Amino acid sequence: MNLFNVYPLYDITPVKAVDCTIIDDKGVEYLDLYSGHGVISIGHTQPDYVAKLKNQIDHLGFYSNAIQNPLQVELAQKLGKLSGLEDYELFLCSSGAEANENALKLASFHNGKSRVVAFDNSFHGRTSAAVAVTDNKKIVAPINAQQVVTFLPLNQIELVEAELAKGDVTAVIIEGIQGVGGLDQGTTEFFQALEKACKKHDAVLILDEVQSGYGRSGKFFAFQHHEINADIISVAKGMGNGFPVGAILISPKFEASFGLLGTTFGGSHLSCAAGIAVLDVIEKLDLQKNVNEVYEYFLEKIKEVEGIKQVKGKGLMLGVEFDFDVAALRKKLIIEKHIFTGSANNKNLLRILPPLTVKKADIDTFVKALKESLEEL
Repeated sequence: MNLFNVYPLYDITPVKAVDCTIIDDKGVEYLDLYSGHGVISIGHTQPDYVAKLKNQIDHLGFYSNAIQNPLQVELAQKLGKLSGLEDYELFLCSSGAEANENALKLASFHNGKSRVVAFDNSFHGRTSAAVAVTDNKKIVAPINAQQVVTFLPLNQIELVEAELAKGDVTAVIIEGIQGVGGLDQGTTEFFQALEKACKKHDAVLILDEVQSGYGRSGKFFAFQHHEINADIISVAKGMGNGFPVGAILISPKFEASFGLLGTTFGGSHLSCAAGIAVLDVIEKLDLQKNVNEVYEYFLEKIKEVEGIKQVKGKGLMLGVEFDFDVAALRKKLIIEKHIFTGSANNKNLLRILPPLTVKKADIDTFVKALKESLEEL
């Protein structure tokens, strides 16, 4: 049997990784400034994380959600404390797409409506409703397109208010900072008006923090830069540092009932151990402080590079935009300079999503390699 060929692959085979360094089967070391789509939050094979998972698998890896699991309670309490959202409740699942599916489902249960407002260049996942609210026709199959979704541009609140006023919108779903779309984001004025409009028209405000959450933006959640509250927050990626974990954080306005939501693998003992370890390390190493310090350093250091159109994003969720397609530049960085970066729907943009443990010296390495690559191209 062969693999279903849906991924274009670089000819690189990683066999080991430590913090921000990936080592391939030939012994070549790569600087990881992409974290596998922003998944590695606390560094590859972080010792406390590894020890926590090893200890847990020696005792119990999985059982269903029909029994008591104190690790779920511990994870919820630590997440509430670190995020500042202790009055929210937690539903655990296994991926960002699953988190967004449950967010949309819960919204529809809550107000009995079904149309969704999403935004241009959004990405929310590849499953049924999650892909329907993703602005990429190439990955939306006809069966997904049955969902009724209205896509609007960011930062045009009058267009959102006009749709909400029609009375049939169950939810507005928006990324704290757009990932795949190219690091665009709503302004503070837009987010604050959006929160008010959703309350006025009984629409649920869903903040997709799958990539922008867990300290990556410099605050625990990117929407917290705008001093608003969300009804439901979806998380995944950095939550498990590579172990499949997802969740939604649910505000007190929602009432739980048996069978309302459910999952087989979500909230397993192993996934909770991973999630707890991540939060413990974020707190122990004060990684949000590191994110902000490296971000400020990056903004200064990148000024040394000529030809950059703009730097987008916040914290360690960044996009470096040029006035040309960066495919060749990105390939040169990985093959010749041994630095992983990411792409976006915006073909002129390099995505920078390093582990939150990245150091200023790593930024020096990147800037030097970027200058050399631009000269050589």
